[in-house]
Amino acid sequence: MKRILSLALLALTILSANAQEKQLTMDDAIIGRWQQLRPESINAIQWRGNKHEYTYTTNDYKSIKSVNLRGKEKTILTLDKFNQALKAEGIKETKYLYGYKWVNYNTVEFKYAGYKMEYSLKTNKILSKVKLPKGQNTNYCKANKAYAYTKANNLYVQNAEGKELQITNETDKNIVCGATVSRSEFGIDGGIFWSPAGKNLAFYRKDEADVTEYPLVDITTRTGTANNIKYPMAGMKSEHITLGIYNMANKKTTWIKPTDFTNERYLTNISWGAKGQYVYIQVLNRQQNHMKLNKYEAATGKYIATLLEEKDERYVEPQHKLIFLKTQPDKFIYQINNRDGHNHFFLTNTNGEIIKNLTPGNYEADFLTMDKKEQNIYYMSREVSPVENHLYKVNIKTGKKTRLTTTEGWHRINLSADKKYFVDQYSNISTPNKVDLVDAKGRIKKNLLTAKNPIKDYETCKVELGKIKADDGKTDLYYKITKPAKFDKTKKYPVIVYVYGGPHAQLVTNRWQGANWDMYMAQHGYIVFTLDNRGSAGRGKEFESCIHRQCGKLEMQDQMAGVNFLKSHPWVDENRIGVHGWSYGGFMTISLITNYPDVFKAAVAGGPVIDWKWYEVMYGERYMDTPQENPEGYKTTSLINKAKDLKGKLLICQGTIDNTVVWQHSLSFIRECIKNNVQVDYFPYPRAEHNVRGKDRIHLKQKCANYFFDYLK
Repeated sequence: MKRILSLALLALTILSANAQEKQLTMDDAIIGRWQQLRPESINAIQWRGNKHEYTYTTNDYKSIKSVNLRGKEKTILTLDKFNQALKAEGIKETKYLYGYKWVNYNTVEFKYAGYKMEYSLKTNKILSKVKLPKGQNTNYCKANKAYAYTKANNLYVQNAEGKELQITNETDKNIVCGATVSRSEFGIDGGIFWSPAGKNLAFYRKDEADVTEYPLVDITTRTGTANNIKYPMAGMKSEHITLGIYNMANKKTTWIKPTDFTNERYLTNISWGAKGQYVYIQVLNRQQNHMKLNKYEAATGKYIATLLEEKDERYVEPQHKLIFLKTQPDKFIYQINNRDGHNHFFLTNTNGEIIKNLTPGNYEADFLTMDKKEQNIYYMSREVSPVENHLYKVNIKTGKKTRLTTTEGWHRINLSADKKYFVDQYSNISTPNKVDLVDAKGRIKKNLLTAKNPIKDYETCKVELGKIKADDGKTDLYYKITKPAKFDKTKKYPVIVYVYGGPHAQLVTNRWQGANWDMYMAQHGYIVFTLDNRGSAGRGKEFESCIHRQCGKLEMQDQMAGVNFLKSHPWVDENRIGVHGWSYGGFMTISLITNYPDVFKAAVAGGPVIDWKWYEVMYGERYMDTPQENPEGYKTTSLINKAKDLKGKLLICQGTIDNTVVWQHSLSFIRECIKNNVQVDYFPYPRAEHNVRGKDRIHLKQKCANYFFDYLK
């Protein structure tokens, strides 16, 4: 018996050891992190109407369950029951309960089979169904139950009875109504804006007649076909934007009459006043250094007043609509980072008077919601640390601020209708996922889920967060480092610096990393290092905007501070340092390997910006001004001039129908390498856009890994 037990224990030990030595495949690293190796979570969690019950869908998406504050759980809808209701309406059955939304405690909304329908839990019947319009950019108005949408280049409305009405009649394909504009910069996320009561419909009219076309080639046709897109390059002619106001009663369109700046102005963050009488627009000049918050009369389009102005030597970047208070319709929340260097909330009135800064401090704040009486604002903040995200509330009248989440990490919040409770989902470097039920004072009432480690059977690669000083000796730079599973500080390891480095992105955060490419490479004996340099997001305006007119310069200095930090450790092999990045990160990758050819031995750059003169107007001119205004900046940051300096091994990957960083960038760099007899490797992804996705992405990341396996041994 003892011998049998000993053999059994030995077998368990061997199995345990083998399990711990399991390594990620590339499929695991790229797809698995979103599927089988994703931490357990609660699907589609929502509060049920105005009650203190939350609901979720089961993992198989075949039933919806409801849970009260005491933890009592019950099934409130099954797939079979819902299909019975569908069958009664002559609608084909569904296989899953996807995308539900509560209308009230007993009524739930689904969009399925081309319908928007409301289903009653009490009667097990479809209470109403509306045929979804066949168009794009669809925007639904709850007040009048109408849809606005675009087809081709015109705007349409489908009323509550399902009747379709064409609002615009543009025959010139250069003119588009109702679609997003300005390449969705400046917080623009659509082109259709209903007034609060649904009596008026504001919409963008975009005229791209002066914008040059750029050819993208469709190789799936017999002889290849040019698909021309409108692509306004820095310093060249851009689109002209106007805003129309369609009156649903008299069926007439009035055009807003802005008088500021030139025709290439930006009309951003369209906001309706609380009563729908006025439209507020943040009008930005093309230079992006002067913004006016203007008030217009909806009925006539007449300019009423400029409430506020923002000016900056570098740039102004409006990104948020106004949030009007229903209880005090002459007041609104104005969000901007141009006032004190961070995104904060300013209580403002319709006379343009800023009453107070509601969230002062050296941190970024992101608006969530207000309570029903509009006494408190709930928001997410990085006040604790730039790498963490926490829930706060602030009293509008007193300014009293309360932190509501206390566990370190990155939090996602779902507040109940009355704001007395919230569901807190969070993770950190050591916690895959936790879901807690929390009360209004921040007290945890119940743990709803503590996810197991989905990669516990794999080689454990340690992930560490830390910070160093930039070369100015005062600016903190946060980094993340992933070490091999069996890290031995007496050995020397090759290093891959993974970089993005550009605005509007933050790579280093205190949240669960799990199965990813970094872990895959670490399991193969590489250290992977990422640092958020100046120019990246989450740290305020000065930190992000200091790269103005010289993209790449300060970013490289900070990345090299990170490299020097790495080289100070005996376990880093300074003769085997590589760099990898995509998009702005591709620009940074080639910048680093050509400016520091004796430091970086190998590099993989994806979709790289090579010369900012080939990049779009809206983003490019914000950070670089125009080539005419900043010729020296464009010259010194251009990588065309750096091709001759390449010494290490460089692989460039490019989507061939990339409509963000167009093919002209990387092909021009290749051409310059050929001119200078510099060897470089190149791999195009046919039919891939800017972000290579799906199975192509697995191939891409294996290509990147293999390149480092070959040249960074």
